[in-house]
Amino acid sequence: MQRLRVSCDNHGNVPELPDIAAYIAALESRIVGQRLEHVRLGSVFVLRTVDPPLSAAEGRTVTAIRRVGKRIAIGLEEDLWLVIHLMIAGRLHWKPPGARLAGRNGLFAFDFPNGTLVLTEAGSKRRASLHVLRGEKALAEIDPGGVEIFAPETDLAAFRAALTRENRTLKRALTDPRLISGVGNAYSDEILHAAQLSPITLTSKLTESEWQRLWEATRLVLTNWTDRLITEAARSFPEKVTAFRPEFAVHGRFGLKCPRCGSPIQRIRYADNETDYCPTCQTGGKVLADRSLSRLLGSDWPRTLDELEALKRK
Repeated sequence: MQRLRVSCDNHGNVPELPDIAAYIAALESRIVGQRLEHVRLGSVFVLRTVDPPLSAAEGRTVTAIRRVGKRIAIGLEEDLWLVIHLMIAGRLHWKPPGARLAGRNGLFAFDFPNGTLVLTEAGSKRRASLHVLRGEKALAEIDPGGVEIFAPETDLAAFRAALTRENRTLKRALTDPRLISGVGNAYSDEILHAAQLSPITLTSKLTESEWQRLWEATRLVLTNWTDRLITEAARSFPEKVTAFRPEFAVHGRFGLKCPRCGSPIQRIRYADNETDYCPTCQTGGKVLADRSLSRLLGSDWPRTLDELEALKRK
């Protein structure tokens, strides 16, 4: 049986570009052109702005929905914006009109004539947020500024320029919202596996051919998953947004076989996140040091898959 960690759906990963695109596709067909009749707050902590007041949104019609980094921005008449950041554990749900906002996890409800949009957040930490903004300038100010992979002006040169602004590892560079928009922990793992590049390679060390592979892999992975999740969202509202999907190549698949070469997927754990990779496809057979375990094992840390397997047999 595969040991996919689906139990961690709401922990460790903020929904990324493909997930946000799916939410937006589902919302566009439901609320664009609809009047926001009422806003109900289940937690005062979710609202992070005071001017304009939240009450100013009531009675206005939704005119547009867009992605700002990893945020969902709902545009209303008179250039008012409701900006939602799901963070790690926030999730959106589409309910029947007037659905109750029940339980401690219910943070807000937007009531429309045809249904109610509810934000929930698992756990006790309240990280998800709602901002009420007025005008394009205010909306631009919350954008971290990373390049948009699918923008007409973004080509390989622009992509490379963004990632080399600082000399960082590929993993950190891809997940920095000031450099690249919408990519986080899960899809960066998938991109690096598709490009057959180590997550700890410094951006200053990439060759021309490696930059080409990384650029093509980034576009391919994001395109494939965005198309797939939007297609699913057309059938039903995306209630089960997760960063651990059985179809992923490496992310969340520690110990399972790499779909390309069959080697067991390895991981680096740090804080609440982890990086998953294939040592054969990405690191020349080298097992990257896990910070906590390598500190414990010191010089006994296994450097190759063979050494790792031998250590497991002891």
